[in-house]
Amino acid sequence: MTTAIASTLAPSIPTARRERVQWIAYWLVTLFVANEMVAGSLWDLLQIQYVREVITHLGYPLYVLYIIGIWKLPCAVAILVPRFPRLKEWAYAGAIFNYTGALASHVLAGDGPSKWAWPAAFAALTIVSWALRPADRRLVQSGPRPRSRWVSWVAPILITVALVILSLLTLPKGPPPA
Repeated sequence: MTTAIASTLAPSIPTARRERVQWIAYWLVTLFVANEMVAGSLWDLLQIQYVREVITHLGYPLYVLYIIGIWKLPCAVAILVPRFPRLKEWAYAGAIFNYTGALASHVLAGDGPSKWAWPAAFAALTIVSWALRPADRRLVQSGPRPRSRWVSWVAPILITVALVILSLLTLPKGPPPA
């Protein structure tokens, strides 16, 4: 897939040069994302005025900053260090959850593009970093993927629909018990 992305980006560039360009692009984008994660972690944990005002505007309690801030720093480290490909997958997923959650929060709070454009851009950069990562930073498939039967897809979907219906039928009434 990496070669396909590189071929699409620069079809006329020789392979060795294309790989070098991809490697440089990967590291530039990844360092940008990791820097934002580290800065965001520090801003959240220090609860600087800018972050306090944003989080209050969005309707979240201030203690959420400690929860989010604590996880951003290891996310940056996991994306940057070599090896640990499964941990990297989780770190990339966490970054996507963070940025798309911020994007959704701003949109749902009625904010315009000036507020949600940065989370959207960082979500896109995180996806680019993930897509461009070198082979030694990817999960390796062990053997060919087994073909899944249609029932492997239908059964979980039907179970999920049944659970949604059950959840709707058992909604609690009134306030929580004191």
